[in-house]
Amino acid sequence: MKIEQTVLDQIRSRPRFQISTQLSREEYTDGLKKFLAEHSHEFSGNINREVAIFTVKTTHNEYWKPNLALRTETDLLERRMIVRGVFGPSSAVWTFFMFLYFVFGFLWMVFMTIWFVEKQIKSADFPWALSLSFLMLFGVLATYLLSIIGQIKARAEMNKLRHFAEESILSIAGAADQL
Repeated sequence: MKIEQTVLDQIRSRPRFQISTQLSREEYTDGLKKFLAEHSHEFSGNINREVAIFTVKTTHNEYWKPNLALRTETDLLERRMIVRGVFGPSSAVWTFFMFLYFVFGFLWMVFMTIWFVEKQIKSADFPWALSLSFLMLFGVLATYLLSIIGQIKARAEMNKLRHFAEESILSIAGAADQL
């Protein structure tokens, strides 16, 4: 088993990692279902052949309740399977954050265009355009900072999920070796 993670993977808004293993996709899926059943008091999840999504069972439900999505790929050249893990909030929260990025970015372009055109035609009809464009940049920065704060608050749960992914592969590989 080989675990890869780069510095860039750690600073993304959705941290990720990948694990290489000699298990087949079917062995991994079946073993993952058994491993989740053994740890159902602490984790919940949904598993199918290509993607598995897990969360930590907690009493609180904050906006950044981390999910771990494990996607399996087969590397035919090296005859191994790659498990790619991506941390992130629920899909509703992720969609909301992407919507905010889109709205703030679009409005920034609109206000910058208004300001630029106003300067080109030497008009003074829209003196507020530059101020609002900076406000939109502040909105993008605030959205990013909220996501970072959420990650910091969810660090312990993300570590549990990461440990769950690593232990599940070690357990499944150990069980496969015993057969």
